[in-house]
This record gives sequence, C-alpha cells and structure tokens, in this order.
Amino acid sequence: MEVYFDNAATTRCEKRAAELMQRILLEDYGNPSSLHKKGMEAEAHMKTAASQLARILKVAEKELIFTSGGTESNNLALIGTALANRRAGKHIITTAIEHASVYNPLIFLEEQGFEVTYLPVDHAGVLSLEALEQAVRDDTILVSMMHVNNEIGTIEPVEQAAELIHEKNPGTLIHVDAIQSFGKLRIYPRRMGIDLLSASGHKIHGPKGVGFLYVKERTKIKPFIYGGGQQKNMRSGTENVAGVAALGAAAETIYESFDEKIACLYELRAYFAKKLQALEGVTLNGASGEKSAPHIVSAAFAGIRAEVLLHALEGRGIYVSTGSACSSNHPAISGTLRAIGVKRELLDATVRFSMSVESTREEADYVIGQLAELLPQLRRFRRR
Repeated sequence: MEVYFDNAATTRCEKRAAELMQRILLEDYGNPSSLHKKGMEAEAHMKTAASQLARILKVAEKELIFTSGGTESNNLALIGTALANRRAGKHIITTAIEHASVYNPLIFLEEQGFEVTYLPVDHAGVLSLEALEQAVRDDTILVSMMHVNNEIGTIEPVEQAAELIHEKNPGTLIHVDAIQSFGKLRIYPRRMGIDLLSASGHKIHGPKGVGFLYVKERTKIKPFIYGGGQQKNMRSGTENVAGVAALGAAAETIYESFDEKIACLYELRAYFAKKLQALEGVTLNGASGEKSAPHIVSAAFAGIRAEVLLHALEGRGIYVSTGSACSSNHPAISGTLRAIGVKRELLDATVRFSMSVESTREEADYVIGQLAELLPQLRRFRRR
C-alpha cells in the first residue's frame, strides 16, 4: 500500500486541472498579449482564473497578481511594499515562526536599512496579541504573519491581529502568508483586514510553478520584475497561462462542497492524532482541534532521529516529511520547533504528517500500524 502524507509539501494535481493544463499547452497555446485569436483565447483563460479566485476570496479581479508561486508572492509582498513605503517608515514586524520565503526577504530588507522585529509565540505556536500591540509603532509600515504554520499547523489570529494593528496605526500594511491555509480555511481578505495575501497552486491540487498575490486596491507596492509590462506593470513576463488556468480550476474544485470536505479532514486529523498519541514515546506539537489546520500533524518520536524514521516509513510505502520541504536542501534544526519550546532531545525527532481531502482513514490506519511495528525496532537499534 502507498500512502502519501506529505501534502503540505505538495499535492497531486487534480484531474480537472491537469486536463485543462494539457489542453491549453497543446491547443490554446497563444501568448495572451497577442492580438490575434490565439492570443485572445489565452487571455480568456487568464480572465476565467482571475474570476474564479476573486469569487472565492470575495475580492476584485484587478486586485490579483499571478506569480510563479508562494515564494515569489511573499517576496513581492514584502520587498515591493517595503520599498514603496519607505518614506513612511522602515519598521517591519513578523513572527519567529515564518517560512524561509518570508524570513529571507526580511534579512535582505534589513541589509537595505529596514528594522525588523521578530515576535515570539507560545508553546502552541500562537502569536501574542499583547506583544504585537506593543511592537506596533508610528513608523511601522508592514506586519507579515502566516495564517497557518507550515510545520505544526497552528492557525494564527490573523483577523484579530489586523484589527489591533489598524487601530494603533491605520497606515500599517498587513501581509498574510496563506500558502498553507488557502484551500483549507475560508479566507476573505477584505473582511479580515488583510492588505496583501500570498497563495500557491501546488498546495491545493493545482500545478507547481504558479501562485498569486492579492493586493488590496490603492496599496502602494513596487514591482521587482521589469519587462513588457504584463499584469498592469506589476509582474512583467509572458504569463504561465496553462498554470494560471489550472490554478483557478483547482481552487474552484477545492472550494466546492468545502465545509463538508474540511469537516471530514478535521475528523481524519483528530482520529490520526489520537492514534499517534496512543503510541509509546510520541508527543504532538502545536495547537489541537480547530485551533490547528485540518491537514497537518507534527509529532516527535522520542529516541528516534526523524530522518531515520522518514526512510523507514518510505520503505513501507509511506511518504512524510521532517519539516518544511523548502528547507530540505539545507537541513537544520527547525526554528519553529525551537520557538515553541520543543525539548532539545526532540528537535531532531519530529516528523510532519500532512493529509489532503483525498486522504482516507484506511491510509491513517496503515500508517499507525507500520509505526507500531517500526518504533520499537528503531529504538532497539539506536540503543545498540
């Protein structure tokens, strides 16, 4: 049996999106900037995708910029708004558990003279609203925070944070990394007080290499890719029409019968987490219940290195992760696990299981059964 429980890293492209992408690549392959029929067909696919996403988010189509994925969206949100608003101030706030695609652009901005405040989180990974309120200043131009942590699944109080920030400094922009929450939670940027929001296609059963950035109308932001002036000069370069269209289709599919799908996913997560906790020497990280996203379970296995367990599970046809897939080429102890106070001996013993709406209880039972066999064996091996 094969079980893919690494959906926070990437998901299998769903059939409708894949078939649409193939048709565009083979038939409607025109450049959307061309004035002939082929160009207009390609442009129509772009407009359809924008309409689908705008309807889901309850925003205007013109407020969406298509990108190459979550990393580019985060970079554009952070660097673009910081450079465009630097006359208003150079102070930026973020949390201690952000993804590398937020953390590293902020390091770049610090090198450009910006000041970044990194706020701590509690043992569940939740940002303190009191600490956030104290950190907001008159010269704070941007607050960036993730909606769902990609390693432990904790949901951050984005809406409450936005209300607090705008009360203290109405000019401060709020960027939300929604790469792990789009397609898992209901997200309405305008209602939630969000000025910029990043999302990615391959986390929601769309293709890799495509994403979008929501930018609230009248938000000052500078592009950093210059060229032919596509997407109203905000992101030059010939658009990835097939990818954009497939992203729109995947988003529409995931949000069909959404409440039922997510309720089932929460049930599966709770079932799997309970079974995990019943195993000897297993500790769960992050928040529980509906304070966590419905698809991520982070578990520490005392006495076993995470990489060893990962490969042992792989040998049984089970695919999981030791943390953020984007950092796998530069393995290091997770900053998120450090930030939430995971015991030192468990930092290198943590595995992330991440499910999707396609995951089943049968798969969860298979994983638990294999873990029940493997854990005693691996612990005996280590003691030798």
